[in-house]
Amino acid sequence: MTPEQVLKIPPRVLAQSQRESYFENGYLLVERIVAPQLVRAMLEVTAQWVERSRAVEKSDAIFDLEPGHGPDNPRLRRLSSPVEHDERYWKFASESLIPDIVADLVGPDVKFHHSKLNFKWAEGGEEVKWHQDIQYWPHTNYSPLTVGTYLHDVGSDQGPLGVIPGSHKGELFDEYNDKGQWVGCLSERDLRKVPLDTAQYLMGPAGSITIHNCRTIHGSRPNLSGLGRPLLLNVYSAADAFTYTANPLPSRFEGTIVRGRRARYAHHDPRPCQVPPDWSGGYTSLFALQQEEAWDETQIAAVAAQTRDIREADMPAAS
Repeated sequence: MTPEQVLKIPPRVLAQSQRESYFENGYLLVERIVAPQLVRAMLEVTAQWVERSRAVEKSDAIFDLEPGHGPDNPRLRRLSSPVEHDERYWKFASESLIPDIVADLVGPDVKFHHSKLNFKWAEGGEEVKWHQDIQYWPHTNYSPLTVGTYLHDVGSDQGPLGVIPGSHKGELFDEYNDKGQWVGCLSERDLRKVPLDTAQYLMGPAGSITIHNCRTIHGSRPNLSGLGRPLLLNVYSAADAFTYTANPLPSRFEGTIVRGRRARYAHHDPRPCQVPPDWSGGYTSLFALQQEEAWDETQIAAVAAQTRDIREADMPAAS
């Protein structure tokens, strides 16, 4: 569906002005929309996974670790595909108010793509460099969006999500470096074309959500505060958007229709999209790629095995 078609459908949750703002600016912040008891439930399950990470020594397909991580000082960058590892994350992604909000922005038929939980650990949580998402996982159209749920209050010193208003209407940038290696972020040369002085940093209390379109340029600064900034991210699209490359963060739930019905026709946006490397054999992490970290053969083999197991699992009916 086009934005004009979506806006003609009565909204379920959002105000019409919020929908118009999203289509104009490429992002939205909705404060305190997730019920406090649900935020507490997500914090509880997240704490359990942090505890499990204490026994992990190297990043793998589940845990992406910051330098300095250890059993006495867990420091996570990301829990990859949380919906794959704990049913409580999937219940949140599929049964909460979030898919209804997404329906207000992509149309009544909503498809789940993937999830991740970025921690932005206290006192040094790494930056996320300016980038666009869709080059990581191209679709036939540009309806995909990411919904981030703040599990803690987030202020300016905790590395909140930053977005460039209106950038979703502009250029899709090359996310390979000059050597032809995928780095998943904009080069310094291309950043000179971006009005970084217009960046908006999306702060808010726990239970707030951020939404950004797949073309929107976004990133975040390091977290130098004494407070963490766990951000639970779920990615959805209109049902008429279809992927044509492997999902870097696969799960059994990829392609599940969480609202409405399956599409009978694909919607193709004529604007081209850059194609990433082949993720079908596994994916390291956004952080490792942007920081150009090298993973050893054992890590790569483990990720490949875990990815293969997920891809070969029976997928639920996408209806």
